[in-house]
Amino acid sequence: MESGSISQTAKKLGRTQPAISLAIKNLERSLGLSLFERHGRRLVPVPEARYLLAEATEVLNRLSTVSGTMKGLKAGQTGSLNVAAMPGPSAYIFPRFISQNISPAASFQTTISSRSSPQIRELASTQSIDFGFADFDEPAGKLPQYYSETMSSDCFCVLHRDHALAQRETVTVADLDGQSIGTLHGNHPFPRKLTRAFAQENAAFKSYIATQYFQPLIPFISLGHCCAIVDPLTVVTERELDIAGGQVVFVPFDAPVRYEYATLTPLHRPLSQLAERVKNSWIESLFAMIDGIGANPQIEVSSVNA
Repeated sequence: MESGSISQTAKKLGRTQPAISLAIKNLERSLGLSLFERHGRRLVPVPEARYLLAEATEVLNRLSTVSGTMKGLKAGQTGSLNVAAMPGPSAYIFPRFISQNISPAASFQTTISSRSSPQIRELASTQSIDFGFADFDEPAGKLPQYYSETMSSDCFCVLHRDHALAQRETVTVADLDGQSIGTLHGNHPFPRKLTRAFAQENAAFKSYIATQYFQPLIPFISLGHCCAIVDPLTVVTERELDIAGGQVVFVPFDAPVRYEYATLTPLHRPLSQLAERVKNSWIESLFAMIDGIGANPQIEVSSVNA
């Protein structure tokens, strides 16, 4: 219909004229109607042929779009990404990572939610996210419906730069005996670890300031209200953002207390190529950040719960 003749069509498609004529006859036979009328050397399409052309063009364009979309999904350049992270990392480190791992030319919907660690575990269990990043805690009650990839690391003590311990190479539990220590509130597993560690050395664990995550403790420490024992990502964040304006220092905490993170993947929600790539890249990036400040990261074997 575009070329107006069998010969021109044959040249355009790189086929023989008899092959083109046979293809048209077979199509007309399957449809039960004629598509062209011959006027001299030209083939003139009947109205039904124009309708078929419009419909076929729409179908072919749709197939082309689907093909391109599937290639984009395979390459991780299209689709959707729904992730969640606990408040500390979700404020800066996690969205920075996501932005660095998504091409500006990519065409997919990205949703980053800031939730508490228990909420993220619930989202993963209900298959509501592609993956989540949370503090690790032993599951209680019913078996969780997610994979958990855990990474443990050494902790740091955050002190005002004029604190008597600020120049130490390491800080121990004994050094903090009776000190005012800022910590996390609620049922977070980390304060429980610290309480046990202090109790084992008969040291007094005094906490008068508690927050949902570590970063809100930094202003208190910068004004000398307390010190704190924090996770490595808090160290990375503060060194980059300098919330305290240089008023705090981080000293390695020499105690048998490790901070544990968990990357959670829903058990019954297969990851897209994009989500799989971003999740694996996140774990590698997390390891590099923690290793970069000498916090001795260790990745635990993934666990599957069903």
